[in-house]
Amino acid sequence: MKIDSTLEDRFEEMGKDHISSSEDTPLREDAFVLNNQEKIERIKTNVREIMLTLGLDLDDDSLKGTPDRVSKMFVNEIFSGLDPKQKPKSSTFDNKYKYGEMLVEKNITLYSTCEHHLLPIVGRAHVAYISSGKVVGLSKMNRIVDYFAKRPQVQERLNIQIVRELQKVLNTEDVACVIDAKHLCVNSRGIRDIESSTVTAEYGGKFKDESVRREFLDYLNLDTKF
Repeated sequence: MKIDSTLEDRFEEMGKDHISSSEDTPLREDAFVLNNQEKIERIKTNVREIMLTLGLDLDDDSLKGTPDRVSKMFVNEIFSGLDPKQKPKSSTFDNKYKYGEMLVEKNITLYSTCEHHLLPIVGRAHVAYISSGKVVGLSKMNRIVDYFAKRPQVQERLNIQIVRELQKVLNTEDVACVIDAKHLCVNSRGIRDIESSTVTAEYGGKFKDESVRREFLDYLNLDTKF
C-alpha cells in the first residue's frame, strides 16, 4: 500500500513527538498466525538483510551470529509481552487483615522499547492501590509492569495498561502508577539530551482526589534505601 507524502510527514511528526495512537498496543489480526520459531526465522532473515545493506561483513566471527541473537532476543525477551501466553497469572487473596490504607510498590525496575525508533526506555515504575476487599502478591505487581513493558511502547500507554490491568485484577478503580524513565531515542540520538527523563502518571478512583494523590507522591519521596 502506497502512503502519500502528507501522511508520511504526519507519521514522522507523530514519531518525533512520541504521540500514541491507542490505549491498546496496535496489533494486526494475524499477529499470532506464526509461532515463535517461525517469527525468529523470519526476523533473522530481515536482520541479516539490514546488516548486509549497511555494508557489514557477516563472515566476521563477531557478526555472523548477530541475526540469530537479535531475532531470539526480539521474540523471547524484549518483545515477549506481545504474546498473551506470557501474561502473568495474578491470583488475588481476601484482605482478611482489613488493611484499608494504600499499598505502594515503588522503584520497580522498568525496561521497555520506544515504538518509534526501537530504542530502549529505562526507568522506574511506582504502583499503588487501595484494596476493596482483595489484595495481590507484591511480585505480581512487578510482573505486570514487566509484561506490558516488554513490547514496543509509548510511556503514556504503558502507564494506562498497567493501571487498567491492576484495576481488573483487584476489582477496584483505586489504582495509580507513576513512571519516570529515560528514552534513548532522546538521550542517544536526535537532541541527545542525556540528562532528561520523562515522567507520566495515571490515577484511578480515589487517587483522583488531590489529598490521596499527594499521600501517594509523598510515599515516593521517602528514603527507603537500605
